[in-house]
Amino acid sequence: MRLQPWSWRAFAFAALVVAMSAIVQGVCVLLGADLHFAAFLPGVFIVGILAGAPAAVFAILLSIPLVWWAFMPPFFEFSRLTIAYAHDINLFFLFSVLLIGLADLCRLTVTITGRGDLNRANETTVRR
Repeated sequence: MRLQPWSWRAFAFAALVVAMSAIVQGVCVLLGADLHFAAFLPGVFIVGILAGAPAAVFAILLSIPLVWWAFMPPFFEFSRLTIAYAHDINLFFLFSVLLIGLADLCRLTVTITGRGDLNRANETTVRR
């Protein structure tokens, strides 16, 4: 299943993955984990691979206020960010951008190998 970047389905898929990540994060919080963005990083990577970079950026932009509102104390209200929470958000943003780059490279590699362009390039170099 691969979605076209910039399609409404890609953005809907991103919203669905963020919602599922929030459920997983809620279960982790109930079990005692205090990692605010732990469930959202794999979600961003999955969206990046299956729906493309624009939808993954949308997932990041949905995830940050959602985590700030629902998983950073005081829960279910926006409050002033402490230095530690601001660092958590900055690290999540940094790692997410790196994951989007990796996911985009994976999409490109799958596209190239799926079309057979990689084999054609090897054949032309062998014939010379």
